[in-house]
Amino acid sequence: MTSFLCKLFIKNGDDLKNPAVRRAYGTLASVVGIVTNILLAFFKLLAGLLSGAISVTADGLNNLSDAGSQVVSLISFKMSAKPADRDHPFGHARIEYVASMIVSFLILLVGFELLKESIAKIFTPTETEVSLLVIIVLSISVLVKLWLAIFNRTVGKRISSSVVCATATDSLSDAIATAAVLVAALIDRFTGLRTDAYMGIAVGSLIFVAGIRILNDTKNSILGSAPEPEVVEGIVAITKEYPEVLGIHDMVVHNYGPGNTIASFHAEVDGAVNAFITHDVIDTVERRLWQEMGVRATVHMDPIVTDDERVSALRETVREVVQGIDARLGIHDFRFVEGMTHSNLIFDVSVPFEIKDTDEQIKRMISLRISEVDPNYFVVITVDRQ
Repeated sequence: MTSFLCKLFIKNGDDLKNPAVRRAYGTLASVVGIVTNILLAFFKLLAGLLSGAISVTADGLNNLSDAGSQVVSLISFKMSAKPADRDHPFGHARIEYVASMIVSFLILLVGFELLKESIAKIFTPTETEVSLLVIIVLSISVLVKLWLAIFNRTVGKRISSSVVCATATDSLSDAIATAAVLVAALIDRFTGLRTDAYMGIAVGSLIFVAGIRILNDTKNSILGSAPEPEVVEGIVAITKEYPEVLGIHDMVVHNYGPGNTIASFHAEVDGAVNAFITHDVIDTVERRLWQEMGVRATVHMDPIVTDDERVSALRETVREVVQGIDARLGIHDFRFVEGMTHSNLIFDVSVPFEIKDTDEQIKRMISLRISEVDPNYFVVITVDRQ
């Protein structure tokens, strides 16, 4: 069904770099969600009013809030498609993150209200009448919500949309929540036990947890999270295809929304090679990163000495010393300055955030180990956390 809808309503659906195609996917996901949730809300509210089951009514209100969330998504896709301007030089794609946060707030509100009403019903129970209509409506709803979760997850991953993926998570939580309501209805119908309020609490808790999860994911996107491993691996793979690049470091990747990634890094090159030749290679790398990955990259050339055996040997010695302290450490930008009484070894140390030692502790350990190699070597270290 997902493939059928995409082929029916989206032209050139494989051209995902085209903003118009991406917007079409987002619009389709939003419209399908709005129509589906309004229909589910109507039938659930009707069934809930006829039966007096608070969990069924609350589930219907949850669908109504989902429809509202889809409206927010629809608006966000139209706004994110706006081109860059003077006030927003990196475009408007990050508006999707704001939309995801609004969706999470709506989900949290529904979860909170459901919890409040369900707890109240425990202390002031009311009669419920679970009819065949209620069971049929809930059963169909579970199936529809499962399909909607699969549909949104497929579309969300295809266009790398946080707001559509958030909707998929919400749909899956809704399917589980409705299944819980259905179980409560069946227990009530066949045993007479009133579990409606307790299932309402379970449903409210599931909805609340889903809202917290989406809010946390969105918060990380807005604050700035680590780049996806496949993005970093793709940049490294393309760059290392060129033997003129001897190593890369100081990579920074900024995500300004889907399809708008900006990166910068340093590329170590042989300082003895003609700068025009090396610059042409770097230009080629930047062009390929844009054409093949949609990454706007700025690459800084770091010329290093490769034809001085002593400097090369010292670089390897320092690398071994540093990695002897912790294999996760690395060095770059190595320079050697010889003096009359002592010589300076100047370099940067790459330190993963997972290493909890302070910068000064790391410098002290390296300095001590280098002095054991030769007391006349002084180190000048810049710590590069990454």
